[in-house]
Amino acid sequence: MPATGGTPGDGAPAFGAPGDGTATADGWPAPLDPAAAPAPRYGTGSLADLLPSIAAGLGVPGFVPALAGVEPADRACVFLIDGLGWEQLLAHPEDAPFLHSLATGEPLTAGFPATTATSLASVGTGLPPGAHGLPGYAVLDPGTGELMNQLRWQPWTAPRAWQPYPTVFQLAHDAGVHTAQVSSPAFESTPLTTIALSGGTFHGRLSGEERMDVAAAQLAAADRALVYTYYSEVDGNGHRHGVDSDAWRGQLGYADRLARRLAEQLPPRAALYVTADHGMVDVPGTDDARYDVDEDWELRAGVRLLGGEGRARHVYAVPGAAGDVLAVWREVLGERAWVVGREEAVALGWFGPKVEERVRDRLGDVIVAAADDIAIVATRTEPKESALVGMHGSLTPAEQLVPLISVRS
Repeated sequence: MPATGGTPGDGAPAFGAPGDGTATADGWPAPLDPAAAPAPRYGTGSLADLLPSIAAGLGVPGFVPALAGVEPADRACVFLIDGLGWEQLLAHPEDAPFLHSLATGEPLTAGFPATTATSLASVGTGLPPGAHGLPGYAVLDPGTGELMNQLRWQPWTAPRAWQPYPTVFQLAHDAGVHTAQVSSPAFESTPLTTIALSGGTFHGRLSGEERMDVAAAQLAAADRALVYTYYSEVDGNGHRHGVDSDAWRGQLGYADRLARRLAEQLPPRAALYVTADHGMVDVPGTDDARYDVDEDWELRAGVRLLGGEGRARHVYAVPGAAGDVLAVWREVLGERAWVVGREEAVALGWFGPKVEERVRDRLGDVIVAAADDIAIVATRTEPKESALVGMHGSLTPAEQLVPLISVRS
């Protein structure tokens, strides 16, 4: 399986090492060095590399294997458990005995930001965020000047104009592979499904058990098959109650039983890959852990729009103020976050080896990735998101590292 690591190139730090914090001359904590932030391993060990590697093993033209842990199989299924980070799985062997027993290799990196819309687009297209163009929870639509929420797809934007590339599922279907998605019926025709997960047939099922059974049946339906299935409530309970809460542990145990149920029904010559879109951290509900932009005049000064989410922010400055906003945010957040300008984030490879021109202006003038257990919230403009216990999005191992667990028949 792939190794994980930090910023591409020689001398990259170990994944998740924030670097040493020092003090400035006036006694304030020095800003973290963005070059020490661990960039996702695009091309060698990221979520975007999973489906292309599987498709290569199925003989779909145009794909080459990038992940050492993905071997050719006639039938392949991806089971994505929303919110199941690698570190959380390793910390709860008693709640997820089946998955924990198989978690012997190396994890993948989710990509930046480590959030559902971005990660599902990376999974489905096989492209990093700088190419597929969903670089966050909410980002600027340069055509309208408004924030576009890419999970809820609000306000409405033409899906194929926003993300023009075909999905790996569609390319596999066109190459004669039997392709299917098995998920909640509510997701069948959403814009995110259209641009990230479409191709072949969609099978809507409400219960997790039904999804596993239908996924197994779809795998067995043809000599070559590619199937995707999904479960969301590990993430939902982490957001509401926190990682390691009783509710979260209960959902982890349920997801573990679903994975076992599917593994036990694999047809011959099949491979099951269990992964996730991101991990999660709990953010204390204290004032020193939650920086409220709606109430902090320093952080609010010069800011036109606040995008992203609590642990991974896109900050859009009023014209001419980007440099001042960058300086202030770096000073206020100090050693608790990596704070960079747009061009620096692009150069560091946070969004992939290349950011396409149509995507570049969607990125913030200033981009913030939390290193400590903090969040940058907006209690008046984002009351629901600001009240969450568990959050994700940043470059820390707890958020970035996701499982790549395989079972073969």
